Amino acid sequence: AGTYAAHPLAVAAGLAMFAEIDARPDLYDTLERRGAALQQGLEQAASRAGVPVRVQRVASMWTVFFTDRPIRGWADAAHVDRERFGRFFRAMFERGVLLPPSAFESAFVSLAHGEAEIDATVQAAEAAFLEVAR
Repeated sequence: AGTYAAHPLAVAAGLAMFAEIDARPDLYDTLERRGAALQQGLEQAASRAGVPVRVQRVASMWTVFFTDRPIRGWADAAHVDRERFGRFFRAMFERGVLLPPSAFESAFVSLAHGEAEIDATVQAAEAAFLEVAR
């Protein structure tokens, strides 16, 4: 029922993607390691800046919540500091890191995000957290 459902180009792209996944048996372990490294770097940067955050992550999917409380569901997420997230989003954008613009969306680590990209993201976050700490 979708625009590209069963479209030959979409099917070919899907099959090519499955072939790439099959050719990389360490794919999910790699994404897990990279996601964990990014999470740790973001949490440490926020801590150094004195900004309370929770980095919620499952494998390569992650988001930063501006709160000092655990996020277990919408009742918790509804109380995060959305204004601070907006300032963080803009500060990261100014430093060349494009995040989803909503405090409730997820970002993703991909194979294109190696150590250099993760380090650059953490460095940008360090400055962004300091900026939003004020």
